[in-house]
Amino acid sequence: MIAGLAIKSLRNRRFTAGLTVLSIALAVLLLLGVERLRHESRESFAATVSGTDLVVGARSSPVHLLLSVVFHIGNASNNLRWETYRAFAARPEVAWTIPLSLGDSHRGYRVLGTSTDYFEHLRFGRDRRLRFAQGHAPESGHDAVLGADVAQALHYRTGQSVVIAHGAGDVSFSLHEQHPFKISGVLERTGTPVDRTVHVSLQGLDAVHEDADADAADPLAAALRDGQTDAAGEPRAITAFLMGLKSRSTALGMQRRVNEYTAEPLTAVLPGVALQEIWEITGAVEKTLSAVSMLVVAVGLAGMLVALLTSLSERRREMAVLRSVGARPSQIFALILGEAAVLTLLGIALGVIALYAGLILGRPWLESRLGLFIMVGWPSAYEVALMAMVALAGVLIGLVPAWRIYRHSLADGMSIRI
Repeated sequence: MIAGLAIKSLRNRRFTAGLTVLSIALAVLLLLGVERLRHESRESFAATVSGTDLVVGARSSPVHLLLSVVFHIGNASNNLRWETYRAFAARPEVAWTIPLSLGDSHRGYRVLGTSTDYFEHLRFGRDRRLRFAQGHAPESGHDAVLGADVAQALHYRTGQSVVIAHGAGDVSFSLHEQHPFKISGVLERTGTPVDRTVHVSLQGLDAVHEDADADAADPLAAALRDGQTDAAGEPRAITAFLMGLKSRSTALGMQRRVNEYTAEPLTAVLPGVALQEIWEITGAVEKTLSAVSMLVVAVGLAGMLVALLTSLSERRREMAVLRSVGARPSQIFALILGEAAVLTLLGIALGVIALYAGLILGRPWLESRLGLFIMVGWPSAYEVALMAMVALAGVLIGLVPAWRIYRHSLADGMSIRI
C-alpha cells in the first residue's frame, strides 16, 4: 500500500522526480564506470603477460623495461647481445624463451621482430594462446603477421605488402621500401598490445637494417648497426626476451643470476612485481577518481533531499487529506521514506543500464584506441556493495524529510483549508 502511494505521488510530480532520478543515475554511472575501468585496466595489463615468468633486457628500471617491451609504451634504452640470450636460453631451468627486437614501425604501429617461438609460447588472459583469424605464422624472412587492430584500421588482408620504417612513433624517419613484407597472417583479437603490432621475423628485420646500413651517411642506420646478422645468420643483438621456467619456484633465483650477470649489465623483471609498482604509482590517481565519483554521488543524493524538502510545504494539504482518512503519522513517515527509496532505486537501475549500454557500445573504441579489453559480465561483489551503499545512503537521506513530516500534527495539517 505504502509503495503504491509513493509511486502514485511521484507520478504526480514526474518532472521533478525524473530530474532527481537522472541525477542519481549519472552519479551511479560515474561511480561504477570508474570502478569497472580501474578493475578491467588492471586485468587487461595482467592478461598481457600471462604465463611469462621473467622479462629480461638491458640494465634499466623494471617498470620502464616492462612498459617498453611488453606494453610498447616508450622505448627500450639499450640492446643485449645475442650470445647473452643464447646463454640463458640454454640453461636447464628454462622451458622456453622468446627473443624480441623493437625500434621500427608501420604507419604508427610498432614492428616487432621475433621468432616462431612467439606464436607457440606466448600466452595472454587465462593461459590463452595466439590464434590466427587469417593465414599462418611467418614462414620466411619476407612474411609479416598483423595484430587484429592493425589489420582492421588499415584494411589489410593476407597477401598484401607492408613497408616498415625507422622509428617507433607516429613519425617515420626512413621507409624501407626496398624490403617490403608480405602479410602471411592476421591474429585474432586478444585485447593486448599484440593487436596493435606488426610481427616479422628477426632475420627479415635484420635484412632490412643491413640494407639500410649500406648508407653510411644515415646516423640512425649506423645506430641500428648492432642489430645486423653475423656470419651464421643470427642477429648480433636484440632488445629483450621473455622467459618461461620449468618451475616458477626458480624465478627468484633466475632473476638474481640475470641481474648479477657479469658479461653485460642486465635486468630481469618479475611481471607481477613490476605491475604492482605501476599500480602503486597510479594509486593516487585512482583514489582521486574514486573520491570525485563519491562526491558526485553525494551531490546527486543531496539534490534528492532538496527536492523532497522543498515539496513538503506544497504537500501539506496532501498529507492532511491522508491524515483525515485515517493515515497514521507512522504511515506518512513511511510514505516519504518510500519515495526516497523508490527514487534512489530507480536512479541506481538507470545508472546500471546506462553503464552496460556504454560498455557494449564503447568497447570497440576502448580496445582499438586504449587497448583495454572490457568484459561485459555480471557486476562484481564490490560493485554490488557500492550500489547497496548508494541505496542505503538514499534511504538515510529520506529520513530527514520523513521525520519533518512525521512531526506535523493533524491539527497543523488540517489548518489549511481544502
